[in-house]
Amino acid sequence: MSFENFRKSFRDSLGSKASKSVSARDSDFSIIREIEEVGVGIFWASDIDGSIAYLSENAIASLGCESADLLGRPLVEVFRDCGSAECKGESRNLAFRLQSRTTLDNLIVKVAPGQGAEARGTRYWRICGAPFMNEEGDFKGYRGNATDVTEEFRAQKEIARQSQYDELTGLANRRRLSERLAGILQSFKGRSCALMMLDLDRFKQVNDTMGHPAGDELLKQVADRLKALVKDIGEVGRLGGDEFQILLPDFEDRGELGELAGRIVQMLSQPYSINGRRANIGTSIGIAIAPFDGITATELIGSADMALYRSKEDGRGLYRFYTAELRDAANIGLRLEEELRDALESGELNMIYQPLVDPRTNRVKCFEALMRWNHPQKGAISPSVFIPIAERSDLILKLGEWALEQACQDAAQWPDHLRVAVNVSAKQFLQANMPKLVASTLKRSGLAPSQLELEVTESVFVGGVDAVDQTFEKLDRLGIRLAMDDFGTGYSSLGYLKRAPFAKIKIDQSFVRGCTESGDSNPAIISAVVALAGALQMETVAEGVEAMDELALVTERGADLVQGYVYSHPLSQDEILAKFAEGEWIFKAEGPPRYRTDRMSIYRRAGLIHEDHYYDIMLRNLSKTGARIEGLANVPVGTEVVLDLGGGQLVVSEIIHSTESSQGLQFETPLISDGYSGFMTRHRVSPYLLAEAGMPLAALGAGNTPFVRQSTQPQRPPKFIQLNPTPRAGIN
Repeated sequence: MSFENFRKSFRDSLGSKASKSVSARDSDFSIIREIEEVGVGIFWASDIDGSIAYLSENAIASLGCESADLLGRPLVEVFRDCGSAECKGESRNLAFRLQSRTTLDNLIVKVAPGQGAEARGTRYWRICGAPFMNEEGDFKGYRGNATDVTEEFRAQKEIARQSQYDELTGLANRRRLSERLAGILQSFKGRSCALMMLDLDRFKQVNDTMGHPAGDELLKQVADRLKALVKDIGEVGRLGGDEFQILLPDFEDRGELGELAGRIVQMLSQPYSINGRRANIGTSIGIAIAPFDGITATELIGSADMALYRSKEDGRGLYRFYTAELRDAANIGLRLEEELRDALESGELNMIYQPLVDPRTNRVKCFEALMRWNHPQKGAISPSVFIPIAERSDLILKLGEWALEQACQDAAQWPDHLRVAVNVSAKQFLQANMPKLVASTLKRSGLAPSQLELEVTESVFVGGVDAVDQTFEKLDRLGIRLAMDDFGTGYSSLGYLKRAPFAKIKIDQSFVRGCTESGDSNPAIISAVVALAGALQMETVAEGVEAMDELALVTERGADLVQGYVYSHPLSQDEILAKFAEGEWIFKAEGPPRYRTDRMSIYRRAGLIHEDHYYDIMLRNLSKTGARIEGLANVPVGTEVVLDLGGGQLVVSEIIHSTESSQGLQFETPLISDGYSGFMTRHRVSPYLLAEAGMPLAALGAGNTPFVRQSTQPQRPPKFIQLNPTPRAGIN
């Protein structure tokens, strides 16, 4: 179409009632020409078939291409609908508008670039246009004008991006993550979504010692590693500081989530190179899964935060899944902290000692001091419960001083060739007066410095603080021995062994358990640690040895000492003195011939479902593949049942042995590790499924699954005899 023909069409499409006289046409032509010459107007037209029929000179200049590259192409290929996400909902479907022949009013489109050498890439235009009808009322195409708003549009997009993404790392920010999580949970009720909360361990020390620019670079490298691990299965975000979050839509398999969390812990603990310097950090992770652990975004975030807090309490460099028991434990912890302060004053704490034995001679060489709390009402409280409570405050310092004092006083009564090993928390070790405290304690007790060992974990290494090296040096000058505990479980680095004057490395029990199973890689790890220790002239201790086959393996691999139930449970001071009075220095190895799959000794209520009855039972022990229960009689071997572990965890099982009051169960599908010391099912019953069965919709609680409701159908008589409290009502 010539410009002269377009002029008239354009004038008419805008609804002009101007005269058809030559003078009027010349006037219109002049106005359009002037608009183009000052660089304001962009004009376009399509033909009856919807193809580009005309582009003004300014339009061609805006795109930086030749008109031949675009003329004749379908309008919907040249003017592309941005989409609501990109253009903030300003445009409806462009093809629909053109097909329905509606007016285009300030519609933002992206214009495809031409193929010419001068093409400037995608441009954004704000277009106006209207369908053009001839004098007979026939549709002849669209006529319109446009404004190039590329820079404005890109600036708005950048502003929008900055409001959604972290400026430093380029990851999603808190706002975007919150909006997306809320959208996922609201878009489809019952949709699963896993949430991981990450907190970097020891980042502050690196930031303080190497400077904030180094800290920023470290955060960027952490972000890159997380994106490489998560890929396209989820979205990684930074909440601020050293806190990160990972959204994993449609994930609820706790086995897969545990494997991913384990890889993240391992990857983030690898050394970082920053401006030619080496930095070592790690991460702690808390995991919660919707809808099991929270129906709303607020609930789910709170659950993940609680799990993260627990992973830090348990030693850092770990991942933890949220359970309702964590919430209950947090409430109990507040009360226990005050009671623990009183326990220290009232003498409720005591020390027991587990022997470290030479496996070749069976002679004891050392005892590790272990703290115990016997509560007057609650009975024995595990150190795994009260030590993390103490570490949240300065109470751990008082407990540490008491333990050191008591252990030295007790060991002073032992033969001179025996040593006592005392665990020291990182908080206590980093106290400036630590060497003076040790020296004064040794002096009061009369214990020789060579008889004292201090066991520390990798958490005492905090980014190369000079005070740590000075403490090591002062303690070494006192003549005591230093040992690295739990070697290989966190962020172990050979640099630690080089920096500190360690005399002993303790191989963590996680490398001992299962080391005799076929295909297990732990024997190679044990051999490597023993060889490393030998090269550095350090002693090695294998922890947690319980079976005779484990003892044979760690002995054959060269461990110098063995600690575990295969030789002895921890002993009181009176038991040790009585043994020494009889001149007994030998501990005979006793235990099962072979390692068995991890089995937890527990005592708690659970449920058992058989046919249309629910029975209350006591769970006595639990492993990945089975359990032992009490509370039922008349249960035949071979019976198929469902074990209810609570919190939506149902396990299809078979009775494999049965007595008058206890039964052994074998699971159809093995349980998985919870990342610490327990077991759990991969999958759980959704609270939405329970709601369909008539139960209130809520995140799963700590108790047994509320899977029971009154049946309107006659029930068959129960097959089993309930020995403990009355069984629950039948289920459909």
